[in-house]
Amino acid sequence: MKRKISKIITALFLALFSIAAVSNAQNTGSDKLSIKEQKIVPIAAFTANGEISKLKIALNQGLNDGLTINEIKEILVHIYAYAGFPRSLNGINAFMTVLDERKAKGIKDKSGKEASHVPAGFDKFTYGNKVRNNLVGTDMSKPKGGYQVFVPAIDRFLVEHLFADIFFRDVLTHQERELVTISTLAAMTGTEAQLKSHLKIAINTGYSESQLKEYIIILKNNVGADTAERAAIVLGELQGSTYTAAGMQAVKVIKKAEPVKASSDYFTGNVTVESIFASEIPNSYSGGVVNFKSGSRTAWHTHPYGQTLIVITGHGLVQSEGEPVQKIMPGDVVWIPANKRHWHGAAPDSDMSHVAISEPGNGSTVKWMEHVSDEQYNK
Repeated sequence: MKRKISKIITALFLALFSIAAVSNAQNTGSDKLSIKEQKIVPIAAFTANGEISKLKIALNQGLNDGLTINEIKEILVHIYAYAGFPRSLNGINAFMTVLDERKAKGIKDKSGKEASHVPAGFDKFTYGNKVRNNLVGTDMSKPKGGYQVFVPAIDRFLVEHLFADIFFRDVLTHQERELVTISTLAAMTGTEAQLKSHLKIAINTGYSESQLKEYIIILKNNVGADTAERAAIVLGELQGSTYTAAGMQAVKVIKKAEPVKASSDYFTGNVTVESIFASEIPNSYSGGVVNFKSGSRTAWHTHPYGQTLIVITGHGLVQSEGEPVQKIMPGDVVWIPANKRHWHGAAPDSDMSHVAISEPGNGSTVKWMEHVSDEQYNK
């Protein structure tokens, strides 16, 4: 009876997996990697190659650009299956340090979704085989040779632990997990055969050729030429072409996305953010377009290396602490010095949009403080 119930439970989750697998493939209509996917690549690569100082920068940038704490935890956990516990644990310890430093600066990062619990009686062997077969695109559950027959124990570990215990965790999609995997394998030497297999799986999950080329450019610009070249050569072998990282198109166009509502912890009124961008050079500038409805504004805040604002539409206000409020109009460029308390926003009778650009110091671009009161604003 227990065995029958176990099979029913597993069948239900396999059905859900099949739906999720189709959804993953259908959701990759864009020929560009999302901001989230772009930030996964250097985090995985620096964890795998052990460059902790660069990993800390990548972790800060990932958090700044929308990765949640639990998503990054899941990336670091996933990596141990491909790079080993030492690299994974070093990455986790680095992440703990980054979070402590950000907390000390008053930065509130989102925890994000928790992984779903594995139900009692879950048949890991059946589920794991189904997941692997879907990813690989062929039935590997009845091997006739190779490592699976030579060392059947490791095959069972792969099926029940990696493709069941780990892949069941739904904080990351299976497609995102493959992006973590190929970024990890590209950052290590001697793993070209596995990288080739997982690049093929990445294609099976829905990644397009142009997205994988973009992944190589991200490796080139953010991780290293050797890592990017290794991935380019292997992708070329897989596609029957000759690719080099140096020959990959370097110009990137980030298409305008739907505006995201700004956090009420840091803004008063109706404020949205869109067209978020960041330099491909680590620890360099980032920014976005910020749209303020009339009367809305930022909280008091500072930037470690200052900030540049370029007003696009409407008219607004900016004030540095201890100085009078200044009006800003379309075409105006505003420079705010490093570590100077200030606020900016729309005028009481006009909406306003501006581009905001700043550089990080120790991985953070801004330190938020208290809200601007109505009395301060109305002055």
